[in-house]
Order: sequence, then structure tokens, then C-alpha cells
Amino acid sequence: MVDNQDIRNKYRMLKSIEDKAEGKIIILDMICFEYLILAFDKLVAWTGTGKTDKIKIREEVLSVIENHRINLSKIDDEKTLQYLAGFKRYSTERVMKSLVGEFTQNEKWSVKGELMGECWYKDCCVSEHLDNLRCGKPEIEDGNKKMRMLIQSEEIHRILELM
Repeated sequence: MVDNQDIRNKYRMLKSIEDKAEGKIIILDMICFEYLILAFDKLVAWTGTGKTDKIKIREEVLSVIENHRINLSKIDDEKTLQYLAGFKRYSTERVMKSLVGEFTQNEKWSVKGELMGECWYKDCCVSEHLDNLRCGKPEIEDGNKKMRMLIQSEEIHRILELM
């Protein structure tokens, strides 16, 4: 059960469309797209974040996801609890989107809007300033291979199997 009323309302709308689509539409039972990105094991290395506090919060949050929610009772880290308490309208989806935003602030790695940033699917150099903490360096540069790695990630498969 999700903890965001907007999601419940959108789900009902999509469910009615799915019911009329005669099997041509399947609704995936997942928190949000950003959850898959956040769980991707190469996210930190590829995007080059130097935000060690957010890396710790990411690890803590991902380890306590249960039934589409963050199980707050299992979080011991005070900084993680403070981060979560900072949301005016708390929901698991909002936390996921916010954390992904922390790792993908560089527009070339962005997952906001209709398209993912070009470094997810193209050969690209993130920055001309390689000493910049916001400049990640994937071990592969080919865009097609990067998308395959994302889709074939063991953690992503584990999440999708739970659906």
C-alpha cells in the first residue's frame, strides 16, 4: 500500500484504462521509476557524487523498503531520520525522487522530465573538469551498454521480480 494519496488516485485511473485495454497495458506494481534508479548499483560511481551523507542515507533507505514503504522503525541512523523528517509532505515516492535528484543534479545524468539525461544512453563525457566531484566516470562509455547494464542490474531484477 502506497503512502501518497496522489498515487492512489492515479492508480485507480490507470486501472480503469488497463481494464478496458484487453491485456495490452500492464501496470507495474512499483513505488516509482526513481526507485529503480536509486537502487542501481552503479549510480554513485557513474554520476560521481561526492555527497557521502546522501550515499549513506541512500543505503539506509534502500535497506528498509518493505511493501512500497520506508520502514522508519528499522532506521537507526540519526542523519537519515533527520533527512526524512525534513519533508513537508512525506511519502516514500517523494523521498525516492529527492534522493535520486541528489545523485543526478548534473543535467546529463538527470532523470527529470520526459527524457533521461544523455549520459544514460549516449557516449558522453560528463565534464571537462575531471577533478570535479560531480563528474562520474562509468567503466564503459558506450550508451547502449550503459542502458543494458541498468536494465540487467541484479538489484533491478530483484526489485522487478518482487512485483
